[in-house]
Formats: sequence, structure tokens, C-alpha cells
Amino acid sequence: MSAPESWKEAYRELIGTVARMGYPEEFGKAIAKNLGSEKTMRRMTAYLHSAKPRSAEEIADEMLAIMSDRDRWIAKKRAEEANARYNELLNYGLGTDEDDDL
Repeated sequence: MSAPESWKEAYRELIGTVARMGYPEEFGKAIAKNLGSEKTMRRMTAYLHSAKPRSAEEIADEMLAIMSDRDRWIAKKRAEEANARYNELLNYGLGTDEDDDL
């Protein structure tokens, strides 16, 4: 399965932005690979355009911050889903015959 065109565009745009800032294309590819999703790559590209970081370390730090935000969001969504399922269990039981007697 190939990546959607919008993902490929975000990937190319991030790498191009990093390269235009004077860093090796491989650095941009490493950042894109670590970020992974279209949304995080676009967020990184926007950061590069607006903040104009002065070092590779600043770029890497922002990449790590974006990854951390993404990981927190994923954990939150998983917790919300688990909580919803737990509430269903509390409200409706396990669906056994014994539950019908209550």
C-alpha cells in the first residue's frame, strides 16, 4: 500500500525546508521518519518557517516535543476508549444470564 499523496507532499516539503535552511537532506529525512504522520510533519514544517531555529539541536528538540505531544494525545485517546468500555461494562454488565436477574 503506498502512502497518500498528501503524506508524500508533507514529507517532501519538510525535507525541502530543512535542506533550504542549509542542513543535509538526510537530516530532514530522519526528522520526517521520526515524526511519521502527515500532521506532525506539517506541524514541524510550520515551526521551521515561523521560528527559524538557529541550530540542528533546536530542530531536533522541537521534533522531540512534537513526538511527545503526539504520544500524549495517543495515550489520552486510548484512556478515553478504555474508560468508555469500562463504563459500558458497569452500565450493562457482561451480558451473562446472571446479569438478567438483576
